[in-house]
Amino acid sequence: MPALPSSLISSLSHAPAPTVPETAAGLHAALAAVRDPRARRGVRHQLSVVVTAAVCAVVAGYRSYAAIAEWVADVPDTTVQALGMAADRRPSETMMRRLLQALDPDLLTTVIGTWLASRTPADIPAGRRAIAVDGKTLRGSRTAGTAADHVMAACDQAAGVVLASTGVDGKTNEITRFAPLLDQSSDLRDAVITADAMHCQRDHVTYLAQRGAHWILTVKGNQPYLHKQLAGLPWKAVPDATRDDDRGHGRREIRTLKILTVSTGIDFPNAAQALQIRRRRRRLDEPKRFTTETVYAITDLQVHQAKPHQLAAWIRGHWSIENKIHWVRDVTYDEDRSQIRTGTGQQVMAALRNAAIGALRLTGVTNIAAANRHHARDSTRPLILLGIN
Repeated sequence: MPALPSSLISSLSHAPAPTVPETAAGLHAALAAVRDPRARRGVRHQLSVVVTAAVCAVVAGYRSYAAIAEWVADVPDTTVQALGMAADRRPSETMMRRLLQALDPDLLTTVIGTWLASRTPADIPAGRRAIAVDGKTLRGSRTAGTAADHVMAACDQAAGVVLASTGVDGKTNEITRFAPLLDQSSDLRDAVITADAMHCQRDHVTYLAQRGAHWILTVKGNQPYLHKQLAGLPWKAVPDATRDDDRGHGRREIRTLKILTVSTGIDFPNAAQALQIRRRRRRLDEPKRFTTETVYAITDLQVHQAKPHQLAAWIRGHWSIENKIHWVRDVTYDEDRSQIRTGTGQQVMAALRNAAIGALRLTGVTNIAAANRHHARDSTRPLILLGIN
């Protein structure tokens, strides 16, 4: 008896397709911009074909080089032919592994991010494009003699798509890689950049001003004088600008946002408004035990440039990247236990996972694990998702 269709399959089958610009081509065409590290002599399979096949396999839930090669080996002839391969000369696991280990992960992420951005619906919920800058340690890359790789990414908050990525080696930190990361995006005009307290740096806001971007930065103990100034503002006299009360996952969370204009008196360049974000949480089975967290932030956005609900959405959107991207890679794709360590393989595999997650998010999918299973049952589904006819 065939399996009964799940609610996810039904939603994928009947939900309206996302609005895609007519100029948005498939992933295969976009990957032509990635430099092939191999010598020309003896190349049987184009880089764009191999990488597209790898992304298709990751969309179907495959996690390793061996698993990706097995997907390529097992799919019907019509599928590999649609990818641009000869049915009787499919790429081997060795060839695919060596190629993926040699790719430039930053360029690959940028090319994929640009392609995904071209397929992002034009309407933006909060009125401006918001980009979250956040870092992640690839714990599986750690060895007895080397530290784990660390990567920093720029993510479109609304779409849940990684737009750019850069490695952070042991000789530097995220602060020095902030500008090089955002340099990969050609246009930041009027975008809102959100970042955690590490990036509350004067050089960063100078850079963003030169790019025509706005910013919202969390302030914590790494800026003690600024944090003391913000904490000393008369917040008790300020009414809540927004208040959200959510219940779910066995807990209740109340989030409030207060806003003060700070045209003078705050020791930070271009700061226009100070923000107090307060989150009170309790388990539903413990009604009298609330825990409270208070966080401060600053922004260059003027009162007339952003409404309170927009600021609240962008602040919460920055925190949601953990769930939309990092949690999925760690749990659904088991990234933290990946043993890929040679060359740039770990970062390239992260880029392939980001590509799969982003492509699925753009169709409205919220359960990535269920979407992986859905695409694993029919090898033509990943091709359709990635714009391959």
